[in-house]
This record gives sequence, C-alpha cells and structure tokens, in this order.
Amino acid sequence: MPKPDYAIVFPGQGAQEVGMGRDFYEAFEVSRSSFEEADDALGFRLSKIIFEGPDSELIKTALTQPAILTASMAILRAVEREWGHRAEPLFYAGHSLGEYTALAASGVLTLGDAARLVHRRGTLMQEAVPLGAGAMSAIMGLDMETVASICSEAEESEVCGPANFNSPGQIVISGDAKAVARAGELARRRGASRIIPLKVSAPFHCALMRSVADKLREEFESYEWNTPGVPIMANTDAAPRSAAGEIRSALYQQTYSPVLWADGVLAMKTGGAERFAEFGPGNVLSGLIKKTVKGAETISVNKISDISRALEFLEGDA
Repeated sequence: MPKPDYAIVFPGQGAQEVGMGRDFYEAFEVSRSSFEEADDALGFRLSKIIFEGPDSELIKTALTQPAILTASMAILRAVEREWGHRAEPLFYAGHSLGEYTALAASGVLTLGDAARLVHRRGTLMQEAVPLGAGAMSAIMGLDMETVASICSEAEESEVCGPANFNSPGQIVISGDAKAVARAGELARRRGASRIIPLKVSAPFHCALMRSVADKLREEFESYEWNTPGVPIMANTDAAPRSAAGEIRSALYQQTYSPVLWADGVLAMKTGGAERFAEFGPGNVLSGLIKKTVKGAETISVNKISDISRALEFLEGDA
C-alpha cells in the first residue's frame, strides 16, 4: 500500500445536530456498538439525546462534547469497516473538542474513556463561568496582529483574547461578555468585514478556563493513555505529538489557549498531507482548510451516501 498523503480531521463544538449518525447506527453494527460504548461509559443514554433531542438538551456543553465525539467515531468506524482497513493517515487532528476525538481514533484513549473525559470537560467548562457572563465572537477580515491588539485594548481589567485562529481572515475571540462586545465594536471601526456573536454557553480557550485546565489535569490521571498509532496535530502549538505525556500537556494548555487551527493545517501540509478527510457532523473544517491551503482536496463524511466517495478518497482515487 502506498504511503498515505492524507490527514483525518474531526469537528468541534457547534457542529452538532439532532439525528447525527443515526443512519450509521441503523446500518452498521460497528457504529451501533460505538454509540452503545459511549452510553455504557457515561451511564445514561446519550444516543437517545443525539437521535431524538431536543436541541435544547443536545446544545448543553456537557452533552454536546461526547455527542459529537461519539457520532464522529461511529462514522469513521463504519467507513473503515466498509474499506476493510483501519485508516492510517499521516496525521489525526481535531478542532478543540475534535482533538479528543483524534485521541480515540488513534488509540490514545478508548472511545468510552474519551466520551467520559469530554463529558467531564464540558461540565467543568459550563461551571467555570456563569451563563451569560462570557461570550465569543468571530471577527472576519482582520489579521491576527490587529485582532490581538484590539482584544488587549478592549480588556479594561477583564478577559478578552483570540481563541481560534481558524483561517486567514477568520479569528474567534473569547472572554468576559462586556469585553468581547467592546472588542467587536473596535474591530468594526478598524475595518472588520463582519462581527458574528457565537451561540456558545461558555467562553472557551481563554484565561477564564484556566481553572478548568487544572481540574482536567487531575482528571487525566484517571485514564490509561496509550502511544498513538498516528501523530496528533496539537491545537495549542500546531506541532505533531506522538508521546502520551506530550499529548496530555498539549490538551491541558489547549483548554485556556487559542486553537491554532490554520497553523496546524499548514503544518500537516508541510508534513506531506495533500488531502484532508473530515469525519463527523457538518463540513466547517473542510471550508476552513480550503481557505488556508489553496487547492486543498477535502471531503466531508457525515452520511451514508458519502461512504463510496470516502472509500475512493482513502484509496487515493478521488
């Protein structure tokens, strides 16, 4: 088999939708067992919430995170089952929460342990900041230096900073709600093409999450961490990680540090990845990758009708 030239990536929070992965659950035993593994690990029927909602439940951070992770893994496993091979990309990567899905895909954690860990992660994140006290906004059309300067000016003794460097010209900021609002107004005056307040329940990837990171580091001790079969591209510094200890350190920092998604995509490209397969709900990452690497070949796999294209992609025939 020729050396792979692709990376596999997994979506983060915000990609969820009621019913995601249900067609795979009904059609593939390996997908059904994935949802059941998560249900058993969590001690409640997450799959029922994923398939039936309501959306008001699914969007709760503590449920959203294991839900997306489980659906993404169920989809990947079905495609691997149809292919007859375990996917061995050059890299696994995921956006924020998706980095934990990458751990399950590469064998660092079992699916059940990964689901339990992100359930705990989501719970801690929601508890860290009262609902409505924090906010996040996407800033379009400004470079990172300008956005960083705007955030610094807007803080005024509160927290505000870049949270996601998603693609050239798309940067998400996070922090105290009033500071984020001030930064949005400053960005508008500085020529931002759009300011989009995000519908999130907590201000992720900023200093307000530092206490969450400390508690997560303690939580990490409860799990068995294995060496990944494929390097994980870390969000926190856009560097590939192949040792369990390095991965844990990167996840700790990721909790309160910006997600360097665009830099990670460029690093995977430099490392030989010419193509990118997104497994899980939505297609946001494929769009960001195309904006970051001109001419990049991508595929989004989230429904059964995508399987034949996914198999051609993995074989290199797409």
